[in-house]
This record gives sequence, C-alpha cells and structure tokens, in this order.
Amino acid sequence: MGISRRKLLKLGGAAAAATAGTIGAPAIIKARETFNWRMTTSWPAGLPFYQTGPGSATDFARRVEAMSDGRIQIRVYAADELVPAFEGFDAVSSGGQVQLNHACSYYWAGESFAAQYFTTVPFGMTFQGFNAWLTEGGGYELWKEVYEPFNLVPLAVGCTGVQPVGWFREPVESLSDFDGLSIRMPGLAGDVYDAIGANAQLLPGGEIFAALERGAIDAAEWVGPYLDRELGLHNAASYYYSSGWHEPSTTTEVIINKDDYESLPDDLKAILHNAAAACNITSHAWLEARNGDALDDLTDNHGVTFDTLPEDVIEALFEATRDIMSTEADRDPLVKKVNDSFWAFKKKHDRWQENSETIFQTQIRDKGRRMLD
Repeated sequence: MGISRRKLLKLGGAAAAATAGTIGAPAIIKARETFNWRMTTSWPAGLPFYQTGPGSATDFARRVEAMSDGRIQIRVYAADELVPAFEGFDAVSSGGQVQLNHACSYYWAGESFAAQYFTTVPFGMTFQGFNAWLTEGGGYELWKEVYEPFNLVPLAVGCTGVQPVGWFREPVESLSDFDGLSIRMPGLAGDVYDAIGANAQLLPGGEIFAALERGAIDAAEWVGPYLDRELGLHNAASYYYSSGWHEPSTTTEVIINKDDYESLPDDLKAILHNAAAACNITSHAWLEARNGDALDDLTDNHGVTFDTLPEDVIEALFEATRDIMSTEADRDPLVKKVNDSFWAFKKKHDRWQENSETIFQTQIRDKGRRMLD
C-alpha cells in the first residue's frame, strides 16, 4: 500500500524532531551543569558592606546564583569559619576546598608588592579615576598578570570611596606625634607609617576595636563614618582625622581559582564579571548614602572631634610614599610596569578632573547649597 505525500511529510518531520532531540540532549545537559563553590572572606560574620548587605560577599553570591538560574551556587564563609581571615589567598590559590575569596588585594603584599595597587594607591585616584584605570586604562589586565603566578583570576566587587585617616586615642598636633605610635594600617600605607617612625600593624576587622580599646594600639583606620560607627571605634578613641591620603578609592576583590574559572562555560564567566560590576557600583552608592548622616551623629552625639592632619604630617607621608614606590619599582619589573601605568593614567585623568569635578567643587557646589536657603 502506498503512503500519501501528507503522511510521508508528517513521518519525516517526526523523525527529524526525534533526531534533533537526540543530538541536542547532551548540550541541554551540559547547559544545566551546576557548580557548588565555597567562598571565604576576611570579614567577621554579619559585618555590613563587606560580609552582608548591598555589594557584599553574600550579595555577590546571591547575584551570581540568581543570574545563573542556580547553575553557580556559592556558600559564603566569614573569617575563621573555614580559614583564618588572611589565609583566603593561599586557600584559593592552592585549589580544592575553596574556589573564591572576598578581601582586599593589599592584604597580599607579602605575596606581591604589586597586588596593593589594585585596592588603592596613597595619593592616587578617587573612585572615578581608579575604576576608569581598571576598566579602560589597562589596570585590570595588569591585575590578572600580577595574579597569574598564583593561579588566580581577580574581580573588583566593591569600593568605599575616600576613607578618613582613622581614629586616634590622643590628638595629632605634629609629625613628632607619630614617633613610636602603634597604628592599625594595612598595605603600602602601613609601610609609609613605618617610614615616618610609627609602628603599623595588620589586624583583621574583627580585632580592631578590642585592640584600640585596651590600648594595644594607639590608632586605627577602618573604612569611614558609617562602618566605623558600626564597629564601635568611637567608643575606643575620640579623635577622628580626615582625609584619606592613604586610601582614596579602596576597592574590594573576589579572587577565583583559575582552574575552576576556566571550567565554566563562557556565559557563566560573563555572569561572574557582571555580578562583580553590579556590586562595585552598588556598594559605593550604598556607603555614600550613609556616611554623611553617620559623621553628623558621631560629632553631634558622641563627642567625636573630627579634624584634618597637620600639613607637616601630610608632607612627610607624601615623601615617604614616593620613596617607597620608587624603590619597589626599581627592584621589580612587574611593580614598575603597574606603577608606571597607574601614574601615567592618573596624569591624564587629572587634566579632565581639574576641569570637571574640581571646578564643580570650588565654584559651583556652594551655589547648589544656596538652593536650600
């Protein structure tokens, strides 16, 4: 019996669909492959901005899971829950148990001096310029190059903006007040304080208040008015100094084990980068919205004296910074490469900033305030 043309076409279509389904099945299975990762951090449990809340480690993990429709699930561990606060770098680098870590790159100065440039640079660029260098000025490519020997891929996931100098148990009146002063300060700025006679110490966030309160240290910096108040630093010291010569644009990072990163399909890699970019912007906006009110509260209701450092201190800090960076750049070709890139970009960016932000701050801002009168 013959088969009609209509029935033949119908049978042929069904066969084609079945064949396509068979061929497509492995691709569908591969697309739904899931990755269950662990992320350690340098922060105590519950700490706003870093561990919880907008732009934090947990926010990054939440965004990645949502954007990937659950294909990447990240369990976040606070400092000391899985590894100590400053051992996340080694844990991710070695691979296996931990795939990611959330911290600041200047904590890894002992691994590479150049790592510090990707958190912030003393007397360097603020949020706009620093992010422009990372994304458009070759900074991110240099960051990857610095971390390549450690089998790591970095992402910028947050920014505090300009940070105050910090909290002091006694007032600062001159450069001589830094002789023998014990101060909590990470990164390059800690080396600079040592160079002017102070004693810089690297302490994780969860240990700062207790050390300052009991007098184990004489001064400490953390982040800024809102987060410093959350840590209770105003209950341990009452002299608060600005502005952030040491950290004009403090950027947090997520580092990913490179082997684990390379195991991802391209769409999941893109999700990690886009979740990080969202956190970077969100965190900065979140903190900018809170610091003003927090500073008013500290000065109006908690007896905090807010002031700027004397000019002779700023000049000494600047000279020490320049000497240290020059020495390290001469010692290490990779440091020189990063250093030269950073300052060359800053020089170009400054020309625009002087004709935009600076003019607005000096000529226009006060007119805007008068709109409220």
